[in-house]
Amino acid sequence: MFVEADSFSRPKYGNILHSDPNMPITGPGSEDDLYIRYSSASASGPALCESHRTSLEGSPLTMSPWNQTTSFMKHPALFSDNDNLPANSLIGSLTREEGHIYSLAATKDLLYTGSDSKNIRVWKNLKEFTGFKSNSGLVKAIVLSGKKIFTGHQDGKIRVWKISPKDPKVYKRTGTLPTLKEVLKSSFKPSNYVEVKHKRSLWIKHVDAVSCLSLSEEQGLLYSASWDRTFKVWRISDSKCLESIPAHDDAVNSVVSTLSGMVFTGSADGSVKVWKREQHRKGAKHMLAQTLLQQDCAVTALAINTKGSVLYCGSSDGVVNFWEVERQLAHGGVLNGHKQAVLCLEATENLVFSGSADKTICVWRKDGNIHTSLCVLTGHMGPVKCLAVEKDHESRSEQRWIVYSGSLDNSVKVWNVAEYAQVTAGHQNHHQQFDFGTDFNPFASDVSPSSNQHRQY
Repeated sequence: MFVEADSFSRPKYGNILHSDPNMPITGPGSEDDLYIRYSSASASGPALCESHRTSLEGSPLTMSPWNQTTSFMKHPALFSDNDNLPANSLIGSLTREEGHIYSLAATKDLLYTGSDSKNIRVWKNLKEFTGFKSNSGLVKAIVLSGKKIFTGHQDGKIRVWKISPKDPKVYKRTGTLPTLKEVLKSSFKPSNYVEVKHKRSLWIKHVDAVSCLSLSEEQGLLYSASWDRTFKVWRISDSKCLESIPAHDDAVNSVVSTLSGMVFTGSADGSVKVWKREQHRKGAKHMLAQTLLQQDCAVTALAINTKGSVLYCGSSDGVVNFWEVERQLAHGGVLNGHKQAVLCLEATENLVFSGSADKTICVWRKDGNIHTSLCVLTGHMGPVKCLAVEKDHESRSEQRWIVYSGSLDNSVKVWNVAEYAQVTAGHQNHHQQFDFGTDFNPFASDVSPSSNQHRQY
């Protein structure tokens, strides 16, 4: 673990950010102990999840006669048209007894899973296809950019991988961020060294775990967030670190970017910040534009919908806040669905998925300015740590999504979610909506362009 003795005091539920990945699961008792280490929100988190159960919710405990403990097995319905699958149901499980699942990425027919075993597994058509191993600690983040795969690790390194043109089952490591050439070049200049978390290091290097990665392919940039309280900006074409921004007073847990050039960061210090990329004489720099949220509990996850119109923020108290980007980041309301901490978020244009330490996944549908609770997916035996969502292209009659959920129970579950499944009357669970004008944000604190919050090394 990367913890210093004299670090900033963490807000409530801070242990969720520095969990022990090597804690064994030997039985129901130890699994419960692990569950508590990831969140202590059970006494105070919202408890709407159980009280709003409907027949639409997919529960593998009651619906699945094919409870797998080895690799993936297909549900009988998969042999026919995907439209015959029940709405919002479990398809199956991918299990490999080699560690907790910390990261997921999906593209077309390939699924990448990262765990604390340092392995990245590749699944094709929901069967194990191949895998590759890194020596950089547990895999906390995976993002895909064309033929490149970027992985963020516990030891602060970012690895770059490519598929061999000769054999699609062979993945070769093509580099590390920062590159060795860049490290050697920078190391001779004293001004390139900075003090981060009481450690003297090159500004281009992360000195603590890389918690999140985000791509801005339109601008050719990769963003990395870290527990060292910074986020860095990398140019994909030449792997050069362009900026290092000391963003927060505690671990940065999430970073997301938009097509318009805005970047959002969420931290264990309880804040969500907005950064804008602005042109200067010496090139573009990211400047702090606004603080959207400042709260006592940790911000654990961020997601922006595919349209780029809504920002979602999950916290260790189990609540999901959201802001309307197109309404000058006006606060839209909160989604209450979890009993414990929210650990991960994913969003399509109209759906938002939240995974939690309470072992469930809540699915919400956005209709105009209203979010309705569509279903709750249950079945994991440990906290849900990561999510990936892909459109189901085989479904012809309605909009369906394939949802992958990775858990600390060592499994990845695969779900089929119908976007327009009917919500049972009397069981609709709308978000709390606040009638704020576009000029008023109860959580915002503006920062003037001249603020000294941004510093480039």
